[in-house]
Amino acid sequence: MTRLRPTFLAAALIPVLAACGAARAPRTAMGPEVFKARARADSLRYPYTQADIEFMSGMIHHHAQALVMSKMAPTHGASPAIIRLTERIINAQNDDIVLMSNWLRDRNQPVPAPNPMGMPMDHGGMSHTMLMPGMLTEEQMQQLDAARGEEFDRLFLTGMIQHHRGAVVMVRELFSAQGAGQDETMFKFAADVEVDQSTEIKRMVTMLLEMGAIPPS
Repeated sequence: MTRLRPTFLAAALIPVLAACGAARAPRTAMGPEVFKARARADSLRYPYTQADIEFMSGMIHHHAQALVMSKMAPTHGASPAIIRLTERIINAQNDDIVLMSNWLRDRNQPVPAPNPMGMPMDHGGMSHTMLMPGMLTEEQMQQLDAARGEEFDRLFLTGMIQHHRGAVVMVRELFSAQGAGQDETMFKFAADVEVDQSTEIKRMVTMLLEMGAIPPS
């Protein structure tokens, strides 16, 4: 067998490497039109609708209120069981807000600043906030903030059951909208929200019953 000398191999590789370098050059010179074309292709593969955008935007505000409610627990005399529950809610929903914000940003959609009192709306110069399904009213939030100890636990569980049920309603409204919920990330996230919140509702109903309180109907 004839062995090629290193110097011969190096010489033979020079034109190959040059060709590879030439082939890579256009990638570094891609203009905005190329990126737009790729974005359009991605949109065809992973379609999304206005209902998807509104769901993500609304759920950011919905989660924001749950975070405010949960962060009250350590300063309002909540029981250890409520503290553990609120810690799980805080960890999970902070992560969800990051996911939802990134989803909107990746599709060049506005990313709303989380507002625990609802979605800011502007109609003809008149501004107000719209509560998403299940969100507590300002009066309910004030009652929760004024409560301490066992009364806080009861109001927190009652309010969070209402809140979680609203999130489940939002998911079902999403999936009932024409063409919505087909994006891969959107579908998985919304399905997870429904399962997780439904599971926590059952847990909170049990906690209320153990306190001798009546769960909301």
